[in-house]
Amino acid sequence: MSANPKISPSVIQQWLSERIGINEVEQRLVSLGHDDVSIAAHVQEFKKVKYARRQNAGFIYVAIGAFLGFISCVVTMINPIPEWNDFFLYGLTSLAIVIVFTGFFYIFE
Repeated sequence: MSANPKISPSVIQQWLSERIGINEVEQRLVSLGHDDVSIAAHVQEFKKVKYARRQNAGFIYVAIGAFLGFISCVVTMINPIPEWNDFFLYGLTSLAIVIVFTGFFYIFE
């Protein structure tokens, strides 16, 4: 193989869609006859794309949680239905916090 391995984005996407692990990627590359440099480059690119997807999902969770928290805050301040004040103040705010922290987990893990 060459010193600068060519990494196919379609192969990386296929591996991601199959949800295989890093060890399985390495085994497949070894079985295809790639050298150590090519395997390392492919695994590095696989990890980069995999973690980018996870980070994007985390940002989506944070945005949804922030929006839900904002809606909860506004509805609590407006207080259109006084009997539901506790639901909006404690229920939706707690749910928003859980969603935001789930997003943080996906981003920073």
